Parts: sequence; structure tokens; C-alpha cells
Amino acid sequence: MTRSPRRPLFAVSLVFSAMLLAGVAHAAVSNEEILQDPKNPQQIVTNGLGVQGQRYSPLDLLNANNVKELRPVWAFSFGGEKQRGQQAQPLIKDGVMYLTGSYSRVFAVDARTGKKLWQYDARLPDDIRPCCDVINRGVALYGDLVFFGTLDAKLVALNKDTGKVVWSKKVADHKEGYSISAAPMIVNGKLITGVAGGEFGVVGKIQAYNPENGELLWMRPTVEGHMGYVYKDGKAIENGISGGEAGKTWPGDLWKTGGAAPWLGGYYDPETNLILFGTGNPAPWNSHLRPGDNLYSSSRLALNPDDGTIKWHFQSTPHDGWDFDGVNELISFNYKDGGKEIKAAATADRNGFFYVLDRTNGKFIRGFPFVDKITWATGLDKDGRPIYNEASRPGAPGSEAKGSSVFVAPAFLGAKNWMPMAYNKDTGLFYVPSNEWGMDIWNEGIAYKKGAAFLGAGFTIKPLNEDYIGVLRAIDPISGKEVWRHKNYAPLWGGVLTTKGNLVFTGTPEGFLQAFNAKTGDKVWEFQTGSGVLGSPVTWEMDGEQYVSVVSGWGGAVPLWGGEVAKRVKDFNQGGMLWTFKLPKQLQQTASAKP
Repeated sequence: MTRSPRRPLFAVSLVFSAMLLAGVAHAAVSNEEILQDPKNPQQIVTNGLGVQGQRYSPLDLLNANNVKELRPVWAFSFGGEKQRGQQAQPLIKDGVMYLTGSYSRVFAVDARTGKKLWQYDARLPDDIRPCCDVINRGVALYGDLVFFGTLDAKLVALNKDTGKVVWSKKVADHKEGYSISAAPMIVNGKLITGVAGGEFGVVGKIQAYNPENGELLWMRPTVEGHMGYVYKDGKAIENGISGGEAGKTWPGDLWKTGGAAPWLGGYYDPETNLILFGTGNPAPWNSHLRPGDNLYSSSRLALNPDDGTIKWHFQSTPHDGWDFDGVNELISFNYKDGGKEIKAAATADRNGFFYVLDRTNGKFIRGFPFVDKITWATGLDKDGRPIYNEASRPGAPGSEAKGSSVFVAPAFLGAKNWMPMAYNKDTGLFYVPSNEWGMDIWNEGIAYKKGAAFLGAGFTIKPLNEDYIGVLRAIDPISGKEVWRHKNYAPLWGGVLTTKGNLVFTGTPEGFLQAFNAKTGDKVWEFQTGSGVLGSPVTWEMDGEQYVSVVSGWGGAVPLWGGEVAKRVKDFNQGGMLWTFKLPKQLQQTASAKP
């Protein structure tokens, strides 16, 4: 038998010290790391590849010229029978990937090998009430903890090395219709979350917690008339009513069940120190029951991260009668106008209009259609308010069981839904996953009942074209021009990534992860993952090589709510896989050697 020589104790100590210096040890995630995330491609510690949510990577080892050689290096299965609706974006820290799966599960995976390190499964009650499938969109990292929200509206903090529960807090009552599906975020050392549940007549709210122990720090309702609070020493201190007196833009008592859930989560702009959130539909959908603008539904909000006060708002669809929401991500970017730098923010709304706002004050700069057909409005006025086509508002039921039905485009699932767009500062373009569809919609009578659906409307979604629904668009936010488009037969329902390597990545329900030339729109690579790609792709650098990862697993709102559109996707396989790709090492070395 040959024995290995025993290593001296001081040598072991030196090796361990070297590992620490090299960042191999699992170090805590700091506020500074979160803010610097876009500049540190060796890790991804924010949802959106940066707190502003631009989903842009400065890596260019992988580029439009060599991406055709991109190969899978490992794949990880979520396992079990819970294989549907995978919409997470992975985070990577110290060679470990953290992500969520459907049914409120969390996984830690070795980023080099795909080996599972640990798994946490939330114990969900039988009576959860998610409107749009059992999805979850990701985790937040801070200190030594991993945070995520559950379908029964809890926040859970896990030890990032073991997956053991450190604390768990009830954010809201799931029996009223509340749930959480979005990734929470860390802002200035606070853990921030929104809630879902607008279809159940909940009151939307955004809350901040102490990430160390789950202590509630502030709470901001997103329906006008409700009081916000800050919490000190366990005591609630009133922090101003949301927007003014109760019922100001709501009739009667409907503000008490007004919806406006901020279900998609938000981003943070360090330049203005503002949290940027979108809010969902007013409840009920039947707009004849609630005349008025119904603030702050279907809006974008800017909040002070210290106490949750609303600093400004922009309402994209006042008196929403089509479930267009206003929840889509508001992405910060800067541009030059006559030598002056404009601090802007852009959003592609479900209602079909693309908006550019001044993010310092919420003022409307410009807006334009980004889909081919919009019937509910004829345009936007100088302040960005829609000019309604009243013939496209479904009629009031009156004495009939339902009101008059109208055909409206886009459909309520939106010209763009939850799937995040990306901004490339090199091209100056936004890459927007969009859909071309319409709907027959009518109103019905409805009364609020705790925990029951609060819609007061019926609908059937229909494709606008025989050969495509989804369209990936490259949009110039300054000129309002579409630079290029790529059509897809099924609806697009996954996030977008763009890189300095002149690439745009996104997935399709047909199962493909695809890459496009960011300047021309030419498709330069694709890979079949085996199930629909709804997740948000990421790219990062490890051991001097560039990797790409994405979650695959069909499900979500389209097969549940899609009407005639659901027929196009009824045969798509569900799943739950995490795929990781890279170039062969010799090609990476060739790319890195180029001047």
C-alpha cells in the first residue's frame, strides 16, 4: 500500500488562506456586491443582472461570431412530479447556483458540475390561490441567507450553505387570495417584496423587512385610501395615506378590495435612490362598477426605500377595463439629448404602448405602440394618458346576465406580460418579448367574497395571425422605431438577456433557447431543451470561461387562460430542467486572445 505524505498543518493553513483570497470560500453577499453586480461577471447576485434590471452582461468571450459553437456542459433535473411552469432566473455566488422551481422549491447547485447541493420544499396548504400557475421567479441573496416568497404568501430565509430555515414570516393571508411569485430584492440592507392576488380583490402592498430576522420595517399599500406604516420597536407608526382620502378615485367602498397587486416585484435605481415598482389590475375587472382612475392600479410607482413613501406615480391605464395592469418592469437607463444627460426609465406595457419616463419625477417623455394592433385606445396625449376608444370598452351588464361583448387588441395577457425585456447600452436598444393577440371580452355582475375570484368579466383570447403570435422586437427608445423583429408561432413567455458580445438570448414555448445578433436580429444559434423555456437566461464567467444558463419547463398563464391560443400549445411538454452551456475551451482561449 502506498501512503500519501501527510501535509504539514501550516501548509493546510496556507492553502485555506489562499482559497479565501481567491474567493472560493462561500463569502457573505454585501450591499456593495449587490450594487456592483453588473461590473462583476464572475457572479450574479441580483435579479436582472443588476439592481436596475437591464439584464446586460459586459462579457464578450462568447459573441455573435462564435456562439454557433456553444455546447451544453451539464443539465440538472428538478425531479419529482412538480414539473411545470419554471420561470426563475438563477443567481450565482462562489461557484454555487441558487434558483427556485415550481411549487415554492429552492435549489442550490454546483455551477461547475450541476450536482445538487441542497433542496428546500415549502410545505404548501391545499387551498393556495395562485391565479396563474404554481410558478416562482427566483431568490434574493444577502449575507449568508437565501430569500424567496411562497405561494401561500410567506417570506422564507434559508442558510445558503445548508438550505436550513433561518426564519419564516407570513406576509399576507393566502385564504384572502394573496400569494408571492416574484423574486424579492435587497435595497440598502432591506428585504423588499410585493404580493400577488389582484384577481381576488386583495389590497396590493409593498413591504420591507429586516433580512437578519424577518422584522417588518415598513408597509406601503398600493390602493389609494389605505394607510402606510413604518415599524419601530415593534410599534406601527402611521406613514401617510396612499394618495389622499379614501375613495377619491374609487366609488363607494371598492377601494377596500381594489387589487393593484405589485405581483412582479421591482428594481432599484441608485442614482435617484428610488425603488421602481409596477402595480396590477384594479378589482373587479368590470370597470362599470368602479368609475374613476382607481389609483394606484395599473401604474408605475417610485418609492423611498427608507420608509416606503410614494415619491411619484405614472398610471398607464387609468380606469383599466381590460386587465392590462401596469406591473411590467420599469428599467432605468440614461441617454443624451442635446448634450444633456437624461435619467430615463422605460417600460413596455401590457396595453401595447412603450413608455419612456423621467425617472427623477415620473414625468412622461414619450410613448408609442410597440405591437401591430391596438384597438382600445387611439393614442396617448401629451401627458401619456390614453385616448380611449370607448367602443372597445365592454358594456355594463345592466339587467342582462352579461354586457355587450367587444373585440379588443391586445388581449388581457398583454402585448408583453411578465417576461422581462433587456437593454443593451452598446446598441442603445431594448429587446422586448411581445405577443400579437386579441380577445372577445364582456362584463358580468359580481360581488366580493373573501378568497373567491373577483373578476366580473369573461373573455376568449384569439391569435391575430395564423403563422405567429410571439415577436421578439428590438426597439429604439429614443426614436420609437422597431429596428428588427423575429416571429414565433407560439406566444413568447420567457425573459431576455443581452451581452457586450452583440448577443440577445431568449427562449420559446417550443423548447428552444435561442441567440440573435443584437444589431441585425439574425438568429445565430439555438438549442432544444425538451420543454418550453419560460425562465430568464443568465451568463457569467468562471475559471476564465463564459457560461450561459437557463431554466426550462412549460406552464404558466398561457395554457391556463389562453382560450383559442391554448390550442396552439396544448401538446407542449411540461418539465423542470436547468441547462448550462459554454464554448469549448480552445475557442474561449482564442476569443480572449483577440485584441
